[in-house]
Amino acid sequence: MNIRFIVQYDGTRYKGWQKQVRTTETIQGKLEQAITKVVGETVQVLGAGRTDAGVHSMGQIANVRLTGNVIVSDWEKQVNDALPSDIVIISSQEVSNNFHSRFNAKAKTYVYRMRIGSQKDVFHRRFIWQYGQVLDIEKMKEAATLLIGTHDFKGFTSNKKSKMSTVRTISAIQIEKAKDILTFSVTGDGFLTNMVRIIVGTLVEVGEGKKQTDSIMQVLKSKERFYAGFTAPPEGLTLKKVYY
Repeated sequence: MNIRFIVQYDGTRYKGWQKQVRTTETIQGKLEQAITKVVGETVQVLGAGRTDAGVHSMGQIANVRLTGNVIVSDWEKQVNDALPSDIVIISSQEVSNNFHSRFNAKAKTYVYRMRIGSQKDVFHRRFIWQYGQVLDIEKMKEAATLLIGTHDFKGFTSNKKSKMSTVRTISAIQIEKAKDILTFSVTGDGFLTNMVRIIVGTLVEVGEGKKQTDSIMQVLKSKERFYAGFTAPPEGLTLKKVYY
């Protein structure tokens, strides 16, 4: 049987989603360990996206194929009991064997949150970049519109060795201010390594006056990481939703 589930996690102490040989501290690794303990068979958990080290999820979609049958509600509770407290499955269902959480995904929305006020936020520090400076938000919004559409985002990724296509489509970027919190919502059909964080870093440099609004076009045309901004810290980034 094939089980699709939504998993939420605080990524602060993990080395990202993808299981690694050198560490057991990954989201995929913890899920596979817990599910194997419950069902008594070695499993592979497939995720819709590979979030980076320190990045969080509100709506990561994953699926796992089991050789035997289980009662999904019982399975979910038992797996949650076996997981650490910073990872939880919030819903699960049996789906067809053809479902693949990554290959069937049509789009994803990431949210990045940063504090621009002078007062630090102690209780939400794991989920907000404590930036603490004033920005020109209107210029940032203007620059963000240049990223909408289908482009080669090679200049907005830290992965220089990838042989896969770096063309992606961004359908929406929203920048909203509520008191001293600035929130970026970015929706696209797929994202490259560190792409959202580099976009945020570039827009912040526009807001600081270090880059001009049209510098976005220089990055897109040159396809060079050098012309983009810095990579924003991981703690502000959360995978919000995956669309199918």
